[in-house]
Formats: sequence, C-alpha cells, structure tokens
Amino acid sequence: MAAIPTSLQGRDNVSSMTKWEYATLPLLIHATKQILDQWGDDGWELVTVVPGPNGSSPVAYMKRPKE
Repeated sequence: MAAIPTSLQGRDNVSSMTKWEYATLPLLIHATKQILDQWGDDGWELVTVVPGPNGSSPVAYMKRPKE
C-alpha cells in the first residue's frame, strides 16, 4: 500500500470539521437576557462577553454552525 502524501493527510478530517460563522453584538445592560435568548433561539451560542471599546457597554461574541 502506498503512503499518503503529507499534503493530503488529515484532509478527510478537515472536510468533516464543523464550519462556524461568528457575530459580535453590543449588549444593553437592561436587556442582556432578552438579547441573548433571542440570539440563542436563532441558533447562536455565546462564546464570551468582553468590555466594549468605550469601557461601558459589554460586547458578546457569538458563533453557530454554518449551514
């Protein structure tokens, strides 16, 4: 049996890996739960929340599998 060239090794794994799309959104402190629930209903998963660029409004990073 011939050896698989290094350039092709793992290629099947790459094609079967989940592909993701990402979104960032500002969170309003008084409506955080409602915002995240709506995005969750649309298939988005929360990855992290970090302070926004101005230091006051947090920003959520979301992901979901590409279709």
